[in-house]
Amino acid sequence: MRSFIFALIAAATVCAPTTAQQPPADLIVMNAKVITLDAQRPQATAFAVKDGVFAAVGDDGAMAAHRGEKTRVIDAKGRTVIPGLNDSHAHVIREGRLYNQELRWDGVDSLERGLAMIREQARRTPKGQWVQVIGGWSPYQFKERRLPTVQELNDAAPETPVLVLFLYSQGMLNRAGVEAMKLTPQSKAPEGGRFELVEGGGALLHAEPRPIILYQAVGRLPPMSPEEQSNSNLHWYRELNRFGLTSVVDAGGGGHAFPKDYASADALAKENEIPLRVSMYLFAQTAGTELQDYQKWTEEVKLDFNRASARLNGYVIEGAGENLVHSAGDYENFMAPAPQMSDEKLRSELTAVTTLLVRKGWPIRIHATYDATITKVLDVFEQVFKSENFKGRWIIDHAEGISDRNIERIKRLGGGVSVQNRMAFAGEYYAERYGKDAAASAPPLRKLLDRGVPLGAGTDLTRVSSYNPWLSLYWMVSGKTLGGTELYTKQDRLTREEALRLYTIGSAWFSGEEDIKGRIATGQLADFAVLSADYMTVPEEQIKGIEAVVTVLGGEVVYAVKPFETVAPPALPPVIPDWSPVAHFGGYQNATKADRTNKGDSDAGLPVGGVL
Repeated sequence: MRSFIFALIAAATVCAPTTAQQPPADLIVMNAKVITLDAQRPQATAFAVKDGVFAAVGDDGAMAAHRGEKTRVIDAKGRTVIPGLNDSHAHVIREGRLYNQELRWDGVDSLERGLAMIREQARRTPKGQWVQVIGGWSPYQFKERRLPTVQELNDAAPETPVLVLFLYSQGMLNRAGVEAMKLTPQSKAPEGGRFELVEGGGALLHAEPRPIILYQAVGRLPPMSPEEQSNSNLHWYRELNRFGLTSVVDAGGGGHAFPKDYASADALAKENEIPLRVSMYLFAQTAGTELQDYQKWTEEVKLDFNRASARLNGYVIEGAGENLVHSAGDYENFMAPAPQMSDEKLRSELTAVTTLLVRKGWPIRIHATYDATITKVLDVFEQVFKSENFKGRWIIDHAEGISDRNIERIKRLGGGVSVQNRMAFAGEYYAERYGKDAAASAPPLRKLLDRGVPLGAGTDLTRVSSYNPWLSLYWMVSGKTLGGTELYTKQDRLTREEALRLYTIGSAWFSGEEDIKGRIATGQLADFAVLSADYMTVPEEQIKGIEAVVTVLGGEVVYAVKPFETVAPPALPPVIPDWSPVAHFGGYQNATKADRTNKGDSDAGLPVGGVL
């Protein structure tokens, strides 16, 4: 079906009338610094959009032929414009139903400020509810460069339950949280986890190394109502648009069951109210029933069926993963040793599930952090692919520890690798455990790119990394963690253009859309972002502070702020519940916004232009 749709788009582009006969564009952007990522025209100053695709790309003068009485025109005032960003490994559907109840420490620059946010939020949180800080931060982003203590959580919220999740490594409960969960010295932790009750009240939840203990803790928190979840989704997706994100490849997630936990997103997709293109992989939730789950899903689920009818590939199920079988899960707690797995069980279960999926023609992806795991997975894949003559799309996710040998195997077998900036949040712990030399190539971005392996970029949002894509771009370019620790040598880092390509064209491969999105070029889907600063020239540290000032999906403006507020979409309904942390703090705390260094910008305020 997708190939057929793509062919129609290509045919419409090839058969378009000459410039003199062109129907008026719906939208024109001009006076811009356009990074097209199109080899035929790497740069431009203007483009036109018609029916959701780019109709023309060139200079300002060339757009006159596309302008009509009803054409909306945006004067970019010399700002940089890029193709819409695309996260190739995210957990956006899960976060949509949780966002409004979470206090985000993403971007907070001091632990003192983070604890003050907890203190303030605890005062407004009603009885029976929690203060929840669920990942997306690193202690090294704080000036104090350390984790909070349980006693500090007790002091900040003596009466209100608090859960603070640090990546998938550790959870912290205050005294009130331990009481609410009824933990005692006799409480038994799930396999691969450990409770540590601390003096003065409270507890540490150790994922050693399995995160089930953390999944279960989050799962015990009171859920929002269906109405609140719907509202949460709306504000969550607007927050992603804030950073120029227009597409995601969703990897399911632990504690996020299909189809039950997809209900609020499904409803919004049917109303075309999700301002992203979302391709989803289905994640097996329960150990021991993975094969039965995939048997059921492959019989009942139609791949690539678009539930968002007004938006091409707006909301589709793409395939299976990232968890295919729990026996292959190696997790990513770099504060603990790598997990030991049963080779026989892994081989048997993964062979059965992979064979089923290959026979059904489903694309597959699998979480694999360490090279030992990747080797075992590739041993199974290679055998099954050969016996079933499989030529479909398949993906290794994360791959921090991958060896040169396994890079070559993936290349030979036709797979791709999706990388994320988990090391920007946990690189110090990885280097401490495995050594600086190992950390310097975790993952080996330059080798993967130079070998021509299909490579996509992302974040693994929202628990083991923030959802801000510019932190991932910064990590690929600088080779540094959020705390400034230099992991990669200059020769192992990517250029700014290479990193941007991975976050656009590269990521499109993972949903089979590399031919129609990721570039600003005639016939491509008109997804793009106007930036707050020039990504190609700002000082490296300021990449982290870049945001979008306008984000456009299929020619429709889905996000806009000053000086382009006149083209902004309608305001969202107020955040509910009214005590939500999002209502009071918002989402990402951008303490270091990039300087406005584009033409026409000044700290005193930009010329209001936007619509002509």
